[in-house]
Amino acid sequence: MASLEQLFVDIVGSNPVVQGLAGGVVIAVMNTLGALVVLVWSNPTERALDAALGFAAGVMLAASFTSLILPGIEAGGIFPVLVGFALGVAVLDQADQWVPHIHVVITGKPQHNASTANPRIEEDSTTGRERVPESDSRTASVLLFIVAITLHNMPEGLAVGVGFGSGDLGNALALMLAIGIQNIPEGLAVSVAAMNAGFGSLFYATLAGVRAGLVEIPLAVFGALAVGVAAPILPYAMGFAAGGMLFVISDEIVPETHAHGHERIATLGTMLGVVVMLYLDITLG
Repeated sequence: MASLEQLFVDIVGSNPVVQGLAGGVVIAVMNTLGALVVLVWSNPTERALDAALGFAAGVMLAASFTSLILPGIEAGGIFPVLVGFALGVAVLDQADQWVPHIHVVITGKPQHNASTANPRIEEDSTTGRERVPESDSRTASVLLFIVAITLHNMPEGLAVGVGFGSGDLGNALALMLAIGIQNIPEGLAVSVAAMNAGFGSLFYATLAGVRAGLVEIPLAVFGALAVGVAAPILPYAMGFAAGGMLFVISDEIVPETHAHGHERIATLGTMLGVVVMLYLDITLG
């Protein structure tokens, strides 16, 4: 809507980089809002979380096409978008390969496996096999989950920045609102995971959710700045952000939401997310 675009310009100004910064702040704040939900809803069911994450996947799915791939093709043709898309998939794939090792950096402890000499590994009295204490395993899992969500916030922040850098304010605002809305269930999921791992306080759980969204602000600024300085990279950047987001959907969100027997509600959540993004794109784009 023109009035929303004008209000945004009145508040932020017309500089695309400053607009990208504002967009990054908005989506990070909405991630924080999701993390804060845990203060009033500390024990959501798996069914509810799967539905919420399914909704996030639907928003990302539609946004990848309506706000990134199709505008990228219009701006520079199909080939640059496909090149950027392939690069986005490759980078996220490599990030996923790196994530299983990140808790070594965070905790200073080696990975637990049969070939690692670790005094904390215990022997199962029933099977006689080595096992990792449940608390250690849960802590490592939640650390990996938080880092994974943080890495997966990267293409979202980049997408918002690229959107503002493209100069299409209506499309950029639609993308900002859509990414911000889907950040709410992501922020909640991070905080709930931290609580379930026994980190001990709602404050720490909330902090974990907030931290995951902070990476989006500098990447939004970078996306807007890069496109503004080198306009020809716009279709590549749009393809890159779309490839990263679609990789996240297929590799992480869909398997997670379909792992607990709640496939139907997760799928309905995805459909709702697609509808919301399409509505935002038509009314704002």
